Amino acid sequence: MSTPDYGNGKICYMEIPADDIAVSAAFYQNVFGWAVRTRGDGALAFDDGVGQVSGTWVLGRKANAAVGALVYIMVDSAVDTIDKIIANGGSIVQPIGGDHPEITARFTDPAGNIFGIYQEPQ
Repeated sequence: MSTPDYGNGKICYMEIPADDIAVSAAFYQNVFGWAVRTRGDGALAFDDGVGQVSGTWVLGRKANAAVGALVYIMVDSAVDTIDKIIANGGSIVQPIGGDHPEITARFTDPAGNIFGIYQEPQ
């Protein structure tokens, strides 16, 4: 993992609603390879796959279950990632092709939050 950039305006931290923090942590770790760690206060936190964005899961908040502001996670293979999403308790709400010609899909995590995946064209 690289040292994060600390530039003005960079998105750096996310709080993701969860019904069960351990289930959500396992989902993002298994699907996207996020590093899960325990913070000094005992809460589970994550660092994304390239060490640029960190965050945590929070209880007692509504899932982002409607598309408003939408975060996309970059992946090497949208097809392989969709298989991992489904195998780890997520579901696909917009299959590949919905944003053609971009290679994207949208999914819900186990708590019902909607995120997108994006594959850079070859």
